Amino acid sequence: MDDHSLDEFRRRWQEELAQAQAQRKRRRPEAAERRPRRPEVVPGRGEQASGYLALAQGLLEGAGRPPAARAARQDAASRSRSPPAREGAGGGEQLVDQLIRDLVSGRRLLPRPGPAPAPGPDPRNEMDDVPFFDIQLPYELAINIFQYLDRKDLGRCAQVSKTWKVIAEDEVLWYRLCQQEGHLPESSISDYSCWKLILQECRAKEHMLRTNWKNRKGAVSELEHIPDAVLCDVHSHDGVVIAGYTSGDVRVWDTRTWDYIAPFLESEYEEDEPGMQPYVSFVRINSSLAVAAYEDGFLNIWDLRTGKYPIHRFEHDARIQALALSQEDATVATASAFDVVMLCPNEEGYWQIAAEFEVQKLVDYLEIVPDTGRYPVAVATAGDLVYLLKAEDSARTLHYVYGQPVTCLDVSSNQAAFGVKSLGWVYEGNKILVYSLEAERCLSKLGNALGDFTCVNLRDSPPNLMVSGNMDRRVRIHDLRTDKITLSLSAHQLGVSAVQMDDWKIVSGGEEGLVSVWDYRMNQKLWEVHSRHPVRHLSFNSHSLITANVPYERVVRSADLDGFSTHRRHRGLVHAYEFAVDQLAFQSALPICRSSCVTTAGYNYDLALAFPYDSI
Repeated sequence: MDDHSLDEFRRRWQEELAQAQAQRKRRRPEAAERRPRRPEVVPGRGEQASGYLALAQGLLEGAGRPPAARAARQDAASRSRSPPAREGAGGGEQLVDQLIRDLVSGRRLLPRPGPAPAPGPDPRNEMDDVPFFDIQLPYELAINIFQYLDRKDLGRCAQVSKTWKVIAEDEVLWYRLCQQEGHLPESSISDYSCWKLILQECRAKEHMLRTNWKNRKGAVSELEHIPDAVLCDVHSHDGVVIAGYTSGDVRVWDTRTWDYIAPFLESEYEEDEPGMQPYVSFVRINSSLAVAAYEDGFLNIWDLRTGKYPIHRFEHDARIQALALSQEDATVATASAFDVVMLCPNEEGYWQIAAEFEVQKLVDYLEIVPDTGRYPVAVATAGDLVYLLKAEDSARTLHYVYGQPVTCLDVSSNQAAFGVKSLGWVYEGNKILVYSLEAERCLSKLGNALGDFTCVNLRDSPPNLMVSGNMDRRVRIHDLRTDKITLSLSAHQLGVSAVQMDDWKIVSGGEEGLVSVWDYRMNQKLWEVHSRHPVRHLSFNSHSLITANVPYERVVRSADLDGFSTHRRHRGLVHAYEFAVDQLAFQSALPICRSSCVTTAGYNYDLALAFPYDSI
């Protein structure tokens, strides 16, 4: 716009403002005389404005914006960027001058054709105000607005203008997206320089892992067995596996790095009595502790960070029927005869009895409730009784129906789920009951099956969902909001023995030794692997899977056979599957703690080819 056009624009605007003011004075001369004299103002929103006056009023006021903040920002901008208005000019002339100055300054912000400017400093350090349509916002306020957008919306906003592109690619926004999607939860914003690239890499890795899961591409390892011993129990936590044998040996593997400080956990039995150690009844492990219970009532606790010798040893008068270990802290619960004992270290590190309870029947299942704070809480089932055990209180009966024994148990931070077998004259069908641990009342009664519920997984399931296995060969997904079964899969011929699910798949194990992987969104089986013994333990995360086939019998038969075939037929198996093949291949070679048999070298192969000895 040249100078002649600006002068013509100013002249026409002043004439229209003068006509409007004169018309107002003619309409209300008496009211103007009675009232004290005020400075003239432009017509408000309630009056009918038209032409250049309406355009100026709308642009300067900014419809739909907070008036106080808008006025403050306009006054500050006019004082900082323009000289004071002429004293002789009226309100209309000040309005025209202000609009013209804004138009001229806005014209300077527009890109001009020509060669690209030389690279300068980061525009985020020099940019104070961000244009949002017809107003200017501080950069920090713009970031607060953009934080409510997802990655797709941020990508669209980055295409609006250069200024919006700088905001949409701010590290704070992409770091927050990484945290919301669960990538690198323990990292800080200063650990990486480009969080947008980090999010892309994490999503590409997640897609690769999901593809490997679906196509069963990965590495499989058969953990080395103890000679002349039968597998008794297996447990795992975050890739660390613990196994107990009939020889009394307890062994630990770290499948994340295949390099562990204490592959064998020693007990305190005399070494001059080989073969006299009692069987291992139960084993449990978390991030720092390993626990093993023996047939003679002894309990050993190891600290995985200090060494392979036990740090505490506890003795019961009778055999231990159930064992539980907290996944978050150092709390151990055991059940022997009619007593339940909770053990935990004090402030000085010495182990002591935190609570002791007496129950009416022998305990079948025992679980520690996570995230309970200072005082540990456990849930125990004994026949048809379900107890809530709080360290600062006595044993309380959570559920009791005569003649309806409990067949499985699992707990979360605020709920407990257990299967109930229906007996008697009035048959109601076998169900799963979900109780609130805070209110101590029943929330849901799920299912109506003919077979017994053998396993239930509440802790590892997605929110408002729960998966269960039954002796009627079916795996069921329960919706806790509607108390209905959302999906039922015919999985295993001899019944389901272990099950776990995440946001898109189910992994189930059966009494016949079959491990099946399902995509429950498509209601489709992806693949399966078979071994001889029942699947007693099953645990997986995004990139690995641990399975354990534990035999019914604990007697070694056909000892004259070679070690591998005897182990495969009668002693049980522990398998570790790794689906992040690209990382595993560069970290280490085949570990020495895998099976001693000669297997096909390589990593990228179907897991169905990893068992060449099934026909032995």
